[in-house]
Amino acid sequence: LLIPLIIVGLAELGDKTQLSILLLTSKTKRYFHLLLGVLLAFLLVNGVAVVAGSWITHLLPRIWLEISSGIVLIVFGALTLRGLKVEEERAGNGRFKNAFLTGFSLIFLTEWGDKTQIASALLATKYDPSMVFMGAMIALTALSITAIYLGRAILNRIDKKTMMKLSGITFIIIGLYIIFL
Repeated sequence: LLIPLIIVGLAELGDKTQLSILLLTSKTKRYFHLLLGVLLAFLLVNGVAVVAGSWITHLLPRIWLEISSGIVLIVFGALTLRGLKVEEERAGNGRFKNAFLTGFSLIFLTEWGDKTQIASALLATKYDPSMVFMGAMIALTALSITAIYLGRAILNRIDKKTMMKLSGITFIIIGLYIIFL
């Protein structure tokens, strides 16, 4: 339990996923729904990793997993910036309608082939898979809660329009980074 908790926790600390969760926090007040969507995605992605071991990385080349993750982040960034322009015209608050689905889809689509999924798969080949799964989920839950909490704290100090612009641009930059580096 401790080995996957530490390895997955360290691998995910400061990762694009945690930054994405922090940025998504700026677009909702339904933090618990966002957390549930994120955790369900982690549950499914890491569950598959533990059950299937490293099978997913043999099914699809890593480069395609990275490219698809990058594209998803670029699309989220573009939608965030587009949503900002639409909301400015409507003088709305720039929120998305379903925090659960947004959090779920972002994490679910970008975590395939991620280092934490691969680490979970590899650890499951050596240790008890149920303990690997629990350790990974504890680490991912703690880091996701921290990202949401930090997102709320930052949002209270930064203008919402500025935060949305930063969010959209950051999603695009992370997506381009994943694809090209």
